[in-house]
Amino acid sequence: MKRKINFLFPLVVSVIWHHLLILSATAEVNLKTDEAALLASKSYVTSDTYNILTSNWTSTTSVCNWIGVTCGSRHQRIITLDISNMGLIGTIPPHLGNLSFLVSLDISSNGFQGILPRELANLHRLEFINVTSNKFTGDIPSWFSLLPELQHLHLAFNSFTGSVPLSLYNISSLQRLVLTKNSLSGNLPVDICLNLPELMVLALSDNEFDGQIPLGIDKCSKLQILSLSFNKFSGLIPKQIGNLNVLSILYLGCNDLKGEIPEEIGNLRNLEILDAQNCSLSGPLPSSISNITSLQSLNLYGNNLSGTLPRYICLNMPDLRAFDLGNNLFSGNIPKEFGNCTSLTDLFLRENNLTGELPREIGNLFNLGRLDLHYNFLTGPIPSTIFNMSNIRGISFLGNFFTGSLPSDIGLGLPNLEELYLGYNNLTGAIPNSLSNASNIFRLGIGYNDFSGHFPRSFGNLRCLEYLNVNGNHFTREPSSPGLIFFDSLTNCRHLRKLWIGYNPLNGNLPASIGNLSSSLDYIYAVNSEIRGYIPSEIGNLSGLSFLLLQGNYLSGFIPRTIGNLKNLQALNLYDNKMISGPIPEELCNLKKLGFLSLGNNELCCSIPACLGNITSLRYIYLGSNKLTFSIPPSLWNLNDLLHLDVSSNSLKSSLPPEIGNLKVATLLNISKNQISGSIPSTIGGMQNMAELSFAENRLEGPIPESMGNMIALESLDLSHNKLSGGIPKSLVALSHLNYLNVSNNRLSGEIPIGGPFVNFSYDSFLSNEALCGAARLQIPACRSNSPSRKRKKMVLLIVLILLVASSVIMLSVMLTIFLVIRSRKRKTNIATHQADASPATVHGRVSYHDLQQATDRFSTSNLLGSGSYGSVYKATFGSTIVAVKVFNLQTEGAFKSFDTECEVLRNLRHRNLTKVINSCSSIDFKALVLEYMPKGSLDDWLHSETCSLDIMKRVDIMIDVGSALDYLHQGYFVPVVHCDLKPSNVLLNEEMVAHVSDFGLAKLLGVGESIVQTKTLATIGYIAPEFGLEGLVSTRCDIYSYGVMLMETFTRKKPTDGMFAENLSLREWIRQSWPHGMDEIIDPELMIPGEKNKTGKVQFLSSIMELALRCTSDLPEERMNIKHVLAQLKNVRTMLENVINH
Repeated sequence: MKRKINFLFPLVVSVIWHHLLILSATAEVNLKTDEAALLASKSYVTSDTYNILTSNWTSTTSVCNWIGVTCGSRHQRIITLDISNMGLIGTIPPHLGNLSFLVSLDISSNGFQGILPRELANLHRLEFINVTSNKFTGDIPSWFSLLPELQHLHLAFNSFTGSVPLSLYNISSLQRLVLTKNSLSGNLPVDICLNLPELMVLALSDNEFDGQIPLGIDKCSKLQILSLSFNKFSGLIPKQIGNLNVLSILYLGCNDLKGEIPEEIGNLRNLEILDAQNCSLSGPLPSSISNITSLQSLNLYGNNLSGTLPRYICLNMPDLRAFDLGNNLFSGNIPKEFGNCTSLTDLFLRENNLTGELPREIGNLFNLGRLDLHYNFLTGPIPSTIFNMSNIRGISFLGNFFTGSLPSDIGLGLPNLEELYLGYNNLTGAIPNSLSNASNIFRLGIGYNDFSGHFPRSFGNLRCLEYLNVNGNHFTREPSSPGLIFFDSLTNCRHLRKLWIGYNPLNGNLPASIGNLSSSLDYIYAVNSEIRGYIPSEIGNLSGLSFLLLQGNYLSGFIPRTIGNLKNLQALNLYDNKMISGPIPEELCNLKKLGFLSLGNNELCCSIPACLGNITSLRYIYLGSNKLTFSIPPSLWNLNDLLHLDVSSNSLKSSLPPEIGNLKVATLLNISKNQISGSIPSTIGGMQNMAELSFAENRLEGPIPESMGNMIALESLDLSHNKLSGGIPKSLVALSHLNYLNVSNNRLSGEIPIGGPFVNFSYDSFLSNEALCGAARLQIPACRSNSPSRKRKKMVLLIVLILLVASSVIMLSVMLTIFLVIRSRKRKTNIATHQADASPATVHGRVSYHDLQQATDRFSTSNLLGSGSYGSVYKATFGSTIVAVKVFNLQTEGAFKSFDTECEVLRNLRHRNLTKVINSCSSIDFKALVLEYMPKGSLDDWLHSETCSLDIMKRVDIMIDVGSALDYLHQGYFVPVVHCDLKPSNVLLNEEMVAHVSDFGLAKLLGVGESIVQTKTLATIGYIAPEFGLEGLVSTRCDIYSYGVMLMETFTRKKPTDGMFAENLSLREWIRQSWPHGMDEIIDPELMIPGEKNKTGKVQFLSSIMELALRCTSDLPEERMNIKHVLAQLKNVRTMLENVINH
């Protein structure tokens, strides 16, 4: 037996060795296949940024030793390929599908593009796929469902489009599905979880999914992370979410979810993060939410939640760190029990309707890093405990009603404080020097309070300071020096970027040390601060300066030539210093970024530098009320983007050239009170955006050009005190926005036009002319109607009429036969039309040009409702249906884009306070929108017409309607929509006087997650936010600014472009100077009935409205109120105002 075994042993060994050789050879062959697949993949890489594949993936070394490659020990085949974060650019080849043993594929964070090849479906062992952060496009491949072992699928941050293949939801092994940040759309299937029993992560954020959140979501019982934010999901939050027992993270924010937060949410006992911000959720905070003992972050910002704050929210939430209920409708007091939330690091209750005093117990939150309570109605002193929170980094109490002074040791207990905002309160006293001990502060805002004392030199010890706003207080200079020596200390703030010191009685000189301020300083706002003396030449050292605003002071002397060194300057305002003299330095022409130049109301002399015409960025030039001589440089007429030019009240001569018509986008031109001679060029008619034009008190002669009738946006025209002759052109009747006309003291003759805006002008407009005639109410002679020339004209007309009648009789016999033949057919057509009872404007198909032409009587001026920058609006009648037709003037630059924008915006938006688009007509040379007809005209008509009147309640209701529309545009649509041109003429009123916001030609849709975009399109002057007008920056805060201006205009009946407002006195500033104690001087007298018993209460509420308006129009976008908060406060004012009026 032993001998037999000895005999077999060599044989067995030989067989085993033979098989090992075969397996080894096979493995080597298969490994060569893997190597070939990777080398082929390498050849599809067009850029190897870090030279990794180029230097490492070579056939001289084993493929198992290549970077990013892992081979299995058993089969010696590639099982893992990880080439993430290698800076690779190219495409994925089909050869990758030959890696048949591959278990894990990670190519994330590169620049791969194109599509994922179908051959990857051959990788049946794949468990992990990560292609995150590449540039893949097209549909998500359906072949993923052919991978039976797939557990992790990461496709985030690419450009995949279309809907998710239903087969993807059938991969029963799937644990993680991450599709974040693509352009995927469609609904989620109701039974999404039916075949996904192992799913732990479902991340679909930042896409365009819509429909409802599936009710069957709870069937994914192992779900730990559910991320659906930044989509278009609508409807209610399903109660079934409460069944996801192991869920730890829930993101639902930035969708169109409505209704209340379900009580079942309290069943999520393992939830750590709940984020449902910026939806439209309403109702109270569910009491069950306090059952989520594991909760660490609760973010419900930007909803319509109401009620009082939950008193014992922290009792069962020991780990709650972030708590954000901002921008809701919560009311009542802040519970003192919040002081027990000792784990809190962030507490945001901003923009609600909270009242009462701030509990001192909030100071017990020793872990708190940020406390934001801005824009509420909190009163009383700020508790001293707040200023002993040693870990606090940010405090914002902006826009409340806090009183009292700051504690003397304010800075000693705030070693980590970085941001402090106390603006728009009623705080008093001096700023304690101890504030400088909070040395990490980099943003400090204490503007618009009643602080007093010397301007604190201790600010200079805040070495990290970037932003300082002390506007609107009572700070003065130190009496020891005539100079503003606090500038010396501010030179220590080497990071200072923005400095606001306006509206303080500083009463001192600018020191030379201003030139030693931070090189990164880009904004100086020191208006109306009683600053005296010369502008130091050292100011030219501030190379980073973008805005230098020194208007309304007492500066004197020459403008330093060194100002030409400020290469980044965008705005220079020295208006109304009265004593700045000498010539305008030509060095200003070095400022190639300058957009705003205001030097008016000074003593400047000599000529206007011709080189200003080379600064193509200029939008606003104000040089009025100086001693400038010679001529207006011809180069200024070539500034094609210029919006305002004011050179009034100087001694300028010469004539107006034809090039004046180049200012096609200009809205204001004022050359009054000069010595301009010659005639008005006919090219002036090309200025179709011009709103305010004044040539008064010059030496102009000749006729008023007929072409002025093309200036459709004109609101104010002053040609008085010249030598103009001839008649007043009848073409001016078409100027529907013209509300001021003065042609007095000329040599005009003939009949004053009848109709249009002329029905509102009085005899003052036409005084002291040679031979004008017209209506008796104008106190001028009537026009003679029986002159010989008129008789001759009548005779000619009679002859023509006879000839026409004769020819008609001849043609009648020819036409009669044709008519009789087609009459029966036409009758049938008419019967069918009446039976259908659907006008072309109300059916779904597009209406034709012929239909619109008939319905508007060939676009007759008698049907003209109004004109704007991009076209005209006509009244149209289709049978018994009346609509409005907006016809776009395609010759105007931007009209095509305006039409496309309105179609894009209005076809998707639905709100009772938005104008409804019924239909459209579009061809190559004609574009029009058919809109809902508003029979009561515009808010502008009602505010500025002598025949219309609005009581106070109706005005409040209209502004609530407008606010509701804005709230929907900003937060009710899946992405924020910025109107960009909100003004009274774009607010239309229906039969019931319900307001509808219209004209979306300039609107901007912000992308998902975007809060600001940039544009070159400019809106209406007076209503435009500063950052929009100067930098083209568009955000929802721009609409808030316009809304604030509208509030002011609605209750004062003063337009922001009223002649009483010059560069230094705006509508806002006029109101700010009178608020709150001078309301009688600014409020529309029609709202104040003499002797009424409730006048005091009415004034009080009007004061509240004006405060809202001031907060909406803050220069800084971040200081403006949110529209939802404005709307809530305005509704509260309405309720209280109604009680006052009724009692």
